[in-house]
Amino acid sequence: MRQFVNRLRGIVVVVAAASLLSACGGRVEGVLEPVSLTAPGTTTVDMAVATTRSRSENRAVLFTGERGEQLDFANIVVSIPPDSARKIGDVQWPKRLPGNPATDFVTVKAEDMTLPQAKTWFNTRIKKTPGRKALVFIHGFNNRFDDSVYRFAQIVHDSGAPVVPILFTWPSRGSLLDYGYDRESTNYSRDGLEQLLTALAQNPNVGEVDILAHSMGNWVTLEALRQMAIRNGRVLPKIKNVMLASPDVDVDVFRSQMGDIGNKGPTITLFVSQDDRALAASRRIWGNVERLGQVNPTLEPYATEFKRDKITVIDLTALKTDDKLNHGKFASSPEVVQAIGARLADGQAISDSRVGLGDRIIAASTGAAATVGAAAGVIVAAPVAIIDPNTRQNLTDNVEALGDSITDSAAATTDAVKGATQIGQ
Repeated sequence: MRQFVNRLRGIVVVVAAASLLSACGGRVEGVLEPVSLTAPGTTTVDMAVATTRSRSENRAVLFTGERGEQLDFANIVVSIPPDSARKIGDVQWPKRLPGNPATDFVTVKAEDMTLPQAKTWFNTRIKKTPGRKALVFIHGFNNRFDDSVYRFAQIVHDSGAPVVPILFTWPSRGSLLDYGYDRESTNYSRDGLEQLLTALAQNPNVGEVDILAHSMGNWVTLEALRQMAIRNGRVLPKIKNVMLASPDVDVDVFRSQMGDIGNKGPTITLFVSQDDRALAASRRIWGNVERLGQVNPTLEPYATEFKRDKITVIDLTALKTDDKLNHGKFASSPEVVQAIGARLADGQAISDSRVGLGDRIIAASTGAAATVGAAAGVIVAAPVAIIDPNTRQNLTDNVEALGDSITDSAAATTDAVKGATQIGQ
């Protein structure tokens, strides 16, 4: 009964937190329809997309939240407003279609690619990139396809990192109420991510592959690296930096994954925050076991384990933003994104403890990041995230169904307890 109550509390936290965020409002659907409008001062991010999602019949959506049968590819170019018209760290969604490139993120190109076309696209760009570096981004829970595209475009632009951007997007339905489906979709997608990373690391034109994962996206990332290490005896050496931001990963499972990845793996940097309310809710749902993104790295056994595995932890707990869940600090802080971009550009390991990167981020961000705004943080997927317009439209029905389920479960539990008591008597 106590366990049931604890899980119920976790569900209440999820719904309550989502309610706080619903005021952010809905977003228009169909932003991937290319626009022909231009505006002075805009910049573009040209990215490749590799995905295990299924294709949509709507060309303005491109990919759905359902699972595809194989790895698929696309090329998308996103236009970003002039710096004078936006806040660094923010994704400015159009309020109506078509979007205005002077003030909004808009799509200027969205085309399907076959595998040969994707290889040609990549090889053409990697040869022109300093250090021949590729950056692979893996999003988290509750991300529609367009969510992940625009967020990655923001990160690439704001970081200033000279990389070839590749988005790996797994099937997420973009709904708060589909946490279980999303979680299983990460398992469904780990083979696809391993295939992508292997192809990049074995490409003779590539000098370095870096990975940035957020929240639930850390699970599929670690599983793909684990499989690669088991298959090849180690993670392929061109995979240099793996950045784990607010990972929604069980700490016990992480220990097991690191054991398989081994000490010949890439440089790993972990971004944590002990006040991450999203991961606190996830912890309740997953049996009250610590989530990796919420640990205190100064306490045991974490301090010893991180040192042993040569994992550098950047603790963002002291970083103050307007993100009510404290889960989107990584994306909503310009200083964090830009610091990482600068390190990648310089070809230095992000986990070089002599640089004191964590201290510098906190010092620079404590005041400034609070002005970024809550929207930037909450758009990034989390175990608890914003309710999209479709979910919000049906929220009443879902909550009623949830209430019926809880009532039935509580009644069943009460009957079972009564029955056990009678048997004991």
